[in-house]
Amino acid sequence: MSIKNDYELEGMKKISALVAHTLKQMCAIAKPGMDTKTLDNFGGNILKKHGARSAPALAYNFPGFTCISINEEIAHGIPSKNKILKEGDLVNIDVSAELDGYWADNGASFVLGEDIHGYNTLVNASRSILKKAIYQIRSGERISLIGKTIESEAKKMGFKVIKNLAGHGVGKSLHEAPEEILNCYDRFNRRRFKKSSTVAIETFIATKSTIAHKEADGWTLKGNRGGFVAQHEHTIMVTDTKPIILTAGNGVWD
Repeated sequence: MSIKNDYELEGMKKISALVAHTLKQMCAIAKPGMDTKTLDNFGGNILKKHGARSAPALAYNFPGFTCISINEEIAHGIPSKNKILKEGDLVNIDVSAELDGYWADNGASFVLGEDIHGYNTLVNASRSILKKAIYQIRSGERISLIGKTIESEAKKMGFKVIKNLAGHGVGKSLHEAPEEILNCYDRFNRRRFKKSSTVAIETFIATKSTIAHKEADGWTLKGNRGGFVAQHEHTIMVTDTKPIILTAGNGVWD
């Protein structure tokens, strides 16, 4: 969406702060031995308490309040009583929601407990690449520059990117124009960021895969060549200078 007045900006700030808070609290309470449905219910209860509705459930009838993906799962993991978190797991939580007609989206990957499998290098790469990409965004800048930055930075660090997953516009719905803010360079994309627009920028940094495929459950995404993927995501507002990070409260860069 394109924010036209202070009322709309406050609406986006409110829902963005809520999804950021929910994500941060979910990451904080996750522990070995917990099942992902319990973790999901915890996040869902925070959203409900503040009058918000889960975006994936509302928009797509997703079977959970949030998406929780473990280890080889890239995204859209279904919360389940049968999925038990373990020490050293690579965990991704994606929280998006609607409140008073405004929508916001954010996500984070992290290592649960001790990094016994050495995933933190991947997680830290995703986190730092997201920051570099986001702080290049300003009104009039080409959208393709973001994908170019993410892909080139990942390559420098010895990683790949998932090319068929992308950031997107957000605000009046979960996914809106501009769609396809890719993790890779598309030289044919001549669209530019517009001032006061709100977008969700996300990284999908991979060890082996470049394409995400849907599993038999109809939701969970895994890589075409295996390996692991770290994702981080912020909802931002584009300005003429530095963007406003609406979901800064999630602690991704703390």
